[in-house]
Amino acid sequence: MAEIFVPDGSWTFDGETLRIVPGGDKNIHELRKLVGELTIPLAAISSVSFEPARKGGNLQLRLRPGTDPLTDVAAGRLTDPADPYRLSIPKDRTGAAGYFADEVRAYLEVGRTPEALPEGFLLPGPAVPISATAGDGTVNFDGHTVWLDWTGFAKTAKQSAGSRMFPLREVTGVEWAPQSGIGYGRLRFHLSGAPSGKSPEEDPNCISWGVQRYGGSTVLVAAAVLARLPRRTAVAPTPALDPKDEREKLVRRVAELENHDAILRRLGELGELRRSGVLTEDEFTYAKQALLARLNEE
Repeated sequence: MAEIFVPDGSWTFDGETLRIVPGGDKNIHELRKLVGELTIPLAAISSVSFEPARKGGNLQLRLRPGTDPLTDVAAGRLTDPADPYRLSIPKDRTGAAGYFADEVRAYLEVGRTPEALPEGFLLPGPAVPISATAGDGTVNFDGHTVWLDWTGFAKTAKQSAGSRMFPLREVTGVEWAPQSGIGYGRLRFHLSGAPSGKSPEEDPNCISWGVQRYGGSTVLVAAAVLARLPRRTAVAPTPALDPKDEREKLVRRVAELENHDAILRRLGELGELRRSGVLTEDEFTYAKQALLARLNEE
């Protein structure tokens, strides 16, 4: 038995499973709180390592592809502090963290699993029903059907399409990516017979957001859907645009923000994110001041 308890949470390993429990501190990322406790079989573990840093370090667990729907759909884009498979280690517990990693690695060497992918996920994925709201829409999933409803931030193309509802059997893949740079974050559903070449903010089968980094709990909805797809297909996000297209997109986004109405809508969205706990008070104040400065320049 190997175990480590720190403010960030606890990891316990009994030779067959590794149990992860997030800490109860208010600074623990909301996504990790929503994921909750995890029990990971040894067969799902690819590696574990202790990564030292100046003030301590991190325990990092990596899972085998095809064993965990959350790992597959996030594809390494959940960085600390949102990553549920990462544990922040204070300086006085680095020795215990190194021992813990060595203990798990020893069992991995003895019980090394075949490289072939398992027939099904070894972790069940988030429970259903599950829902999330981010940016321009709300998604609900009950295990059989996906519903998309639009908020006031949705563009005309989505508002005109109306609420969307489609059974799981029509879903051929699910794509999730966090907000990054000038690009929108997105949760996109790929449907049989439906083209998916539109931008996230125009695609009626996609929820998009431009302020929240991770889009609330959208990644958990994506994982819940992926866990129940017969083909278990996590679709890679669309490749980045070339520099010329990136510059053109940036010009469009700046022009949008320079419009009074757009700035006021952004301020309203920031207020909603603060009230829901997605943004801290400091993050809200910083973003609000930036938008007000832009508004005063008009």
